[in-house]
Amino acid sequence: MRIEGHDLPGRPGAPQAEALRLGGVHVGVQRTAGGRAEVVQRVPVSAESAVWELDVDVREVDGWIDVGGPWVHGRPGQRFLYLSWGAVDGPEFAMFRRAKLMFGDIPGPLLRAAAAGGGVLVARLGLTDAEGGPRCARVRPPELTWELA
Repeated sequence: MRIEGHDLPGRPGAPQAEALRLGGVHVGVQRTAGGRAEVVQRVPVSAESAVWELDVDVREVDGWIDVGGPWVHGRPGQRFLYLSWGAVDGPEFAMFRRAKLMFGDIPGPLLRAAAAGGGVLVARLGLTDAEGGPRCARVRPPELTWELA
């Protein structure tokens, strides 16, 4: 799958851009590796866009498509991905906010088609909230769109 983020809050002219850039803010995708959560594929808040390519495991369970793997969080029926915001200082990443993308928001036929190899599942979303800061909390359609590419 691929997540495509646009309108990052550190772009020139954005309301909180200068403070976010000076704070070294980045956004990345959270995964669990070795029992430990980490944020990888970090993109600076001033980037024009952000794209993350992820391999997600899929399987059918009782007629439903379930997803898994290091990028996927939550229990069956409540699976999601995290986009995590944090300040970068050298190798350190101090997370302060996360956006949650729920697999349950993907239309069933679209998820099934992606699982069957019908294309790459693509999520598209703006990464700036209504106040000009990093988008956080659950991101729902229409602010988040899903399609096959």
